[in-house]
Amino acid sequence: MARVNAPSAIPCAIPSGEQFTISGGGYTAIATESGGALRLVEYDGRPVLDGFAESAMSSGGRGQLLMPWPNRIRDGKYSFGGTQYQLPLTEPARHNASHGLARWVAWSPVSVASDEVTLGYRLMAQTGYPWTLDLRVTYRVSTDGLEVTQSATNLAATAAPYASGAHPYLLAGHGPIDEWSLHLPASTRMLSDDERLLPAGREDVGGTPYDYREARRIGETVFNHAFGGLERDAQGRATVTITGPDATTQLWVDARHPWLMVYSADDTSTPRVALAVEPMTAPVDAYNSTENLVTLEPGATYAASWGIRAR
Repeated sequence: MARVNAPSAIPCAIPSGEQFTISGGGYTAIATESGGALRLVEYDGRPVLDGFAESAMSSGGRGQLLMPWPNRIRDGKYSFGGTQYQLPLTEPARHNASHGLARWVAWSPVSVASDEVTLGYRLMAQTGYPWTLDLRVTYRVSTDGLEVTQSATNLAATAAPYASGAHPYLLAGHGPIDEWSLHLPASTRMLSDDERLLPAGREDVGGTPYDYREARRIGETVFNHAFGGLERDAQGRATVTITGPDATTQLWVDARHPWLMVYSADDTSTPRVALAVEPMTAPVDAYNSTENLVTLEPGATYAASWGIRAR
C-alpha cells in the first residue's frame, strides 16, 4: 500500500478537535468540537468530572451529548407516524442503535464568552432518521456551578421523534466509588436483560440494594440501570449527591428529565473510578415504547437543562 505524506503546511488535528474553555465562580469547563462533549470540569482546581485528555478521544461515552435519543433502540428499529425506520446498529455486539447521531460529529461555535459557550450542529436527514434538526448545547459556569442546556429545533416539514441525554462521569475525590456515599432520590429502577441491556420490567427500589433515597455508602453495588420516580424540589429539580472523604459533587436535572441512567462502568477497563449519572428526557428504547418521547413539530424547539455543582 502506497504511503501518502500530507503537505507540511496542513496542521494535524487532535482527536477531540477545537477546545472551548469557560470559567467563572471558581469553575472551569472545557467543551470539545468533537461531539460538543464536556471534556473537563474543575472547581478550584479539583476535578469534578472524569473526562478525557485533549489528545484523546472520549472513551465510554465520557462527556458526550446523546441526541436525538439517549441509550439504546432495540435492533435499531422503530415506527413513527405509521412508517417503519431502520437505524444503523452502532452497538453491533448487542444489536442496538445507541446514544444518538451526534456523538462524533464536528460541533461549531455559535457564541463564545468567557463564562458561556454555545455550540451547534445541523443534523441532516438520513437513513433511519429522515428529519433535519438544528441541535444546540450551551455550557455556562457561575458560582452555582455548571449549567447545561441541550435543545433541538425541527427544520423538517413533518414531526420528528426526539429525546436527549448526556454522559458525564462524576468524581467526589479519588475512587474507587465503593467508599463514597450516594443520595439518589429515585423510587423506581428499570430492569434490563443482561445480554442486550434492554428493558425487562421495572421495580420499586424499596427493600432492594438500589434504594439510595437516604444517603448511604455505595459499597459493592453495580450500577447500569435507569432510575425514575425522581423526588423534586419546589423548582422541579431532582438532585443526585455523591460524597467522598474530602469532596461532594451534585448533579441536578430539570423537570424535562424524568430519568437518570446510573453506571459504575464495571464492564470497562476503568471500573468504579467514577460514577456516571446520565440525564435522560426519555428511558431506554423510548422510540419503541414512546414513553416520554417528544413529538417535535415542524419549527418547534425543545430544550432541557441539567447541571453540576461541587461542594
